[in-house]
Formats: sequence, C-alpha cells, structure tokens
Amino acid sequence: MKSNRYIAILVFLGSAAWIATGEFSSVGSQASAASETPAAEATETQAETTKALPTVGVAVIPQIDHARSVKISGVTEADKETTLTARAGGIIDELLVRQGDAVKEGDVIARIAPEGREAALRSAEQALEQAKAEADAKMRLVEKGTLAKLQGDAAMSALRAAESQVEAAQAEVDKLDVIAPYDGVIDVVQVEDGAAVSTGTGVAKLIALDPIIGLGEVNESDLGVARVGDKADLRLVNGETVTGTIRYISREAQAATRTFTVEVEVANPDLTIPSGMTTEVILRGAPVLATPVPRSVVALNDNGELGVRTVNENDEVVFHPIDIVDDSTGALILGGIPKGARVIVAGQNFVGDGVKVNPVEADAETIRKLVEEATAGAI
Repeated sequence: MKSNRYIAILVFLGSAAWIATGEFSSVGSQASAASETPAAEATETQAETTKALPTVGVAVIPQIDHARSVKISGVTEADKETTLTARAGGIIDELLVRQGDAVKEGDVIARIAPEGREAALRSAEQALEQAKAEADAKMRLVEKGTLAKLQGDAAMSALRAAESQVEAAQAEVDKLDVIAPYDGVIDVVQVEDGAAVSTGTGVAKLIALDPIIGLGEVNESDLGVARVGDKADLRLVNGETVTGTIRYISREAQAATRTFTVEVEVANPDLTIPSGMTTEVILRGAPVLATPVPRSVVALNDNGELGVRTVNENDEVVFHPIDIVDDSTGALILGGIPKGARVIVAGQNFVGDGVKVNPVEADAETIRKLVEEATAGAI
C-alpha cells in the first residue's frame, strides 16, 4: 500500500510539473497557429505600407491630332487705299459720290469744269479732218506723178501733227474726270461742289474692303508655325471668327520688336468687316499628336520647368516637360506627354519626382468629357 501511494504521489507531482510548463497543446494546433501568424502579419504589414503611400488620381487620356496655333494681336486693314487727286486745275463742276458710297472700277467720282478744253478738242478734230483731206488729195497726185513726192511727204507730216493735237486735246478733256481705279468704298470726300482745285489736289479717299486684310506681328520663335498659303483665322472684337489665307509673311524683322509682319486675306463680299477693327490673328501649323488635359494638371518641377507628372509601371512619379500646342476653352492641348502615360490628374502638387505612390484610376466618363471639351473648345 505504501509503495502504491508513493507512485501515485510521484505521478501527481510529474503531471503538475508538466501542466506548469504550459506544453499541453496538440502538435497540430501549434503548427496551424505557427502558419497563420506570419500570413496575418504580412497582410497587416502590406495594408499599412499601402496606407502610408500618397494616393493620386491618374488617367490614361486619349491623344488627338491637333494643329498648333499661334495667337497674335492684330488689326484689320483695307486691301488697297488710294487718295484720288485732280489731274487738272479748275472748278469742281460735278461731285458724284458721298462718303460711304460703294463704287466700281471706272466710275466717275467728280468732274472738273471744261473751261475751253472741249472747244480746243473740237478745233483739233476739225484741223485733223482738214489735214486728212489735204493729205489724201496730195497723195493721189503723187501717185499720178503730177506732184512731187516731197510735197506728199509734207502733207503726211501735217496729218500726223494734227492727230497729235487731237490726242493732246483729248487727254486734257480726260483729265477733267476723277475716276475710281478699282472697286471700293469712298471713305472720305475732301472737296465740295464749286471748289477750286489744282493739279494734285485730293478729291476723295478710296478703300478696297474685299478682301479685308488681318495684319499682325508674329514673334521670331513662332515664325516657323505658318507658311504663305496656309489657312488662318481672324477673331474679331465683336466675337465673330472668319477664316482666310496667309498671303504674306515678311522676311525682315521689325528692328524695335524683332517681330515679323503677317497678312491674312479674308473674303468680305458684303463689306461688313471694316478697316481698322481690332482682331486676334490665329495662325495654324501642321497637326501634331497632342494630349488634352485640365489646366490644374500642369505643375512646376524643382527647376521651374512647366510640365505634367505621370506614374510609371513601378507606381513612381515621373515629370515630363510639356509644349503647349493650344489653349482651348475646355483644356490645354499639350505635346511632350508619352502615349499611354498615366497622367496624375489629382494630387500632382503633393508628390515629388521619383516618389512611389498609390495610383487610383480616374472615372472614364470624366476622361471622355475632357477630350470632347478640348476638341470643341479649340479654335
């Protein structure tokens, strides 16, 4: 009995010691706990890492073919402008136009009183008839041999002189009419009926408004955008936009401004566009592949360069210097953005180059509207 008691006590003490160590879980349970703990810790660590990265909105914006445009301040100008002058002295006998009248080439603007010039013409014409009759009679006698050839030659010389006198008298009469040299509008009338004028006195100012010319000065850096014969637009101060053709680009810069004169010719058949109106001349170059982006997307890097930030395949921020192709109503049209780039459209000012970020894709509908607005707003 005593030995059994001692054995029971020993077993009890051994069990108590084993329990005290805490090693009473099953092996399977220990293995499961050991395998689950690292996975849970890894998931938690990954979530914490993602949460720590700055989140930015990105979008792959479809690119469009867009013509580069250069906008310059300008003014409309008449195609031609002439001050019509009196070609002879005298009194204005008839003034046939008023300011603002449209005239055609060859129309008489004013007439100067003849004052004997028409009479001189009639006398010269009579003298010519007489000289012609005498010359004919003498030449018949010369042909018959009854008159010396020398006398026939003298008669022909007299005839030529009489013809010259008629031409001179006719020219004096023709000078009495002030005639429009081309189609246009009488902008200013400088004389009145009965006014005395001398040779060279201004009578009226004639301007040709069809076509109308848009005149501007382009910077030397933008000189290569457009060429003679290219299409260009004029945005008038009244909001109207008309399209024309570049007809002239100067090859010598203005000494003071280092700019080059550009002339855009626009049809103006109804003469609604006046000369001297303020306008914006819009020159267009060849179409280039460009990306429409909101103005808010543009940022500056540490060097002060203008550009946009994108996210590469490693979710790192990359800065791209840009070239402004056009500034439309809805967006900026930019060159220099790689095709398929994920452009940061939100949060770009809070991340630096090379920083790893958590990119979130922008809404597709927003991107579609952006492209539509940019395309519609480009002029």
